[in-house]
Amino acid sequence: MRRTFDFIYVLPLFAIILASCGGSSSSNESSTTGWAFNDPEWGGFEKLDYEGQATGPNLVLVEGGTFTMGLTEEDVTFEWNNIPRRVTVSSFYMDETEVTNSNWKEYLFWLKRVYKSYPQTYLEALPDTLVWREELAYNEPLVQTYFRHPSYDDYPVVGVSWDQANKFCEWRTDRVNEMILVKRGIINLNTEQLDSEVFTTGTYLAGQFEADVRKNLPDLTTGGERPVRFEDGIMLPSYRLPTEAEWEYAALALQGNLASSNDELITDRRFFPWDGNTARYKKRNKWQGEILANFKRGRGDYMGMAGRLNDKASTPGPVRSFLPNDFGLYNMAGNVSEWTADVYRATTSTTLRDSENQDLNPFRGNEFRELVIDENGAPAPKDSLGRLKYRNVQDEEVADRENFKKGNVKDYRDGDDEFINYGYGETTLVSDEARVIKGGSWADRLYWLSPGTRRFKDQDKSDRTIGFRCAMGRVGAPSGNDGKGANFFKENQRKVKRRY
Repeated sequence: MRRTFDFIYVLPLFAIILASCGGSSSSNESSTTGWAFNDPEWGGFEKLDYEGQATGPNLVLVEGGTFTMGLTEEDVTFEWNNIPRRVTVSSFYMDETEVTNSNWKEYLFWLKRVYKSYPQTYLEALPDTLVWREELAYNEPLVQTYFRHPSYDDYPVVGVSWDQANKFCEWRTDRVNEMILVKRGIINLNTEQLDSEVFTTGTYLAGQFEADVRKNLPDLTTGGERPVRFEDGIMLPSYRLPTEAEWEYAALALQGNLASSNDELITDRRFFPWDGNTARYKKRNKWQGEILANFKRGRGDYMGMAGRLNDKASTPGPVRSFLPNDFGLYNMAGNVSEWTADVYRATTSTTLRDSENQDLNPFRGNEFRELVIDENGAPAPKDSLGRLKYRNVQDEEVADRENFKKGNVKDYRDGDDEFINYGYGETTLVSDEARVIKGGSWADRLYWLSPGTRRFKDQDKSDRTIGFRCAMGRVGAPSGNDGKGANFFKENQRKVKRRY
């Protein structure tokens, strides 16, 4: 009884002490000053009751974590270009499917309709349909039909370079954020925008886009109204290409092999985005023995025999073919290989000491940029395509910093001039323009379907076997807004039906 009485007595006394120190139980008052939030009479400082980052179109939350990145099975090519190491990847979003021909045609339609004074923007975005041509093969029908014919609308776009894919990501970011403002009733839909007078996320936030306003947000400082700000959390972060680490982590989807939801024990490692060491469905049901991905099974065998086709595609197939992995992502093995953001180096893990290797969100390819500002510190006027201007950071600007010393670190500690010499065009095809490609394609053997394998291609080149999907950073809690984690597919696997 004594212990209970003491607790009851001390509790209200503790509350009185907190109150006397300026503490407040009200979420509408500052715990630092006691001043009211969201109140014009107290200056109008805003503190949002933020619900969390919304999920953009076609995106799936990939809950981050630690994993062994690299090739964990036999390196049959003896390249040793992906030495296993433990890393952690922060939570992010990734496209459920590869970007399709229909998605790219929508992009081209918009460019042609809006940039009437700059037709080169449309021409530069056209995919290279000649990637289908070969000297000793009759693929000419695909040159004419694969991208243009509606039969291939839901197939992955190919023949697009890394450079083109990045411009698509920029365009998609702006269209999604514009859509958000329209659907929230903040601006009116305007399809008459032309040339530099086009909505971009940057110019809107910088006040350089004259929006057709429907109803702005209330301005608690002045009592009037104001446009949406970045601090409101309404607009989404940028769409972009995934890093190599993100792509590999998302493809493996090791969370599907957790022993239980109460521990960190992974029961089995994975060679592919599914369990087992083969590409056939093993469980005893109607799918037993069927192929799990679109790839080249053997010499001259791209899809099996008539009457019993194994993957139902001699070239790329529809982006929602086969079952998704445990993150809900389709075709993370097979169909098409995919661009990632990273600059390729074969020796990243062998020339750096373990202590110098970045093990949180590893990435090679940083080229730091800064917004171009005028003499008043405001963003410089937008360019002819309606975008804000950026410049590359110069080394002398960051000489006094401790965390980085160079503006362009694509080749940072890559062994050049120390152990090896990247003599582009003489002894190697590796340069600062070489970008990492992940995942096997419809034309690859099973080995390349392992997420740990990697290849490269110059960023201005394209191929009939290479497509891409977009990613987006996760802001805030890593497990999603409801705190339930990203393992939605695993919990609802029985609801998913195989689609061809």
